[in-house]
Amino acid sequence: MLLALSLFFASFLAATILPLSSEAALVGALHEGLPPSIALFAASSGNLMAIILNYFLGYFLYEKMHAKLQTSKTGKKAYEWGHKYGYYALLLSWLPIIGDPLTIVAGLLRLNFWYFLLIAGSLRVLRYYLIIISF
Repeated sequence: MLLALSLFFASFLAATILPLSSEAALVGALHEGLPPSIALFAASSGNLMAIILNYFLGYFLYEKMHAKLQTSKTGKKAYEWGHKYGYYALLLSWLPIIGDPLTIVAGLLRLNFWYFLLIAGSLRVLRYYLIIISF
């Protein structure tokens, strides 16, 4: 139980902007004997909770950032591109380094939460599933 809880928190923290590896924690938990189904659930739920937090952090920063973006030509263009290509960009949200900031930007752009969760969440669960079956 403690191992699953540790994996949950490691996966949660890794999906924030902290430089941690949830993949390494997952492999370590599997190596220590955590059953694959529990490992998948713990890692996925921790990671999903964190990207939801990231989304809402961006969502609540909208008022402050929107005004700044609209005052500059580059900001307006970036905002337009974000709305035009935001859901496509979420296809990269499972990647290390760039993926977690993309989840914050999705909230900042106020992309549809359910589409966000479907795209970003399913890709993260799929990533863990692929690691588990290759272990």
